[in-house]
Amino acid sequence: MSRNQVKKVATDTDMTPFVDVAFLILAFFIMATKFKPAEPVPITTPNSVSSQPLPDNNAVMISIDKDDKVYFSIMSKSDKQKPFDLIVEASKLRNIPLTTEDVKSYRDGDMIGMPFSKLKGFLDLPHDQQLKFKQEGIPVLDSATAELTYWIAAAKQVFAGEQLKILIKGDAVSKYPVFKAIVDALKKNDEQKYNLVTSPEEAPQGTDLYRERLQGKSKEAK
Repeated sequence: MSRNQVKKVATDTDMTPFVDVAFLILAFFIMATKFKPAEPVPITTPNSVSSQPLPDNNAVMISIDKDDKVYFSIMSKSDKQKPFDLIVEASKLRNIPLTTEDVKSYRDGDMIGMPFSKLKGFLDLPHDQQLKFKQEGIPVLDSATAELTYWIAAAKQVFAGEQLKILIKGDAVSKYPVFKAIVDALKKNDEQKYNLVTSPEEAPQGTDLYRERLQGKSKEAK
């Protein structure tokens, strides 16, 4: 009696298409990922137990370094043109007009810490030189030359009709008079609310925030 022979089928799988797809996905993530640039001005913030996340859209950051120099920056994910419009608008308010062409080397999120009289010369530098340039800081202490008021007013105009979040980030060793001058500039623009940027630390044991964070960690572990 003849036996039916079972046809042997190769079990090897060609992995080449899968490897191609993996490399395509990897290339996509490399191209699409935006890494946070290093801060040109190091600022060591004081610690706090606040759990509020730092906003990264429709926000302005007023920074104070350890030498009490003041810087201004803007964060706008929804409209990348707004940082450039803000510089142009602020210079108009100070009667030192700049054009969009004058600010083309600026990058979204970069700190501006120059008096208006020297702002154009700073912006004329290539971007890599701007990052290395030692800025003088925006004048705030002398009421006759205080210029932060114009930056805040320009931000309000650029974000007119939208919710604008104002952040103050001060170095742990910065002095109170500079902080007070910043608050005075906000008051002149009828801005009474702002957030202080701090370095988060663990909440004290036994507090509601401590128990809330502990529950959150337990949920993440499951």
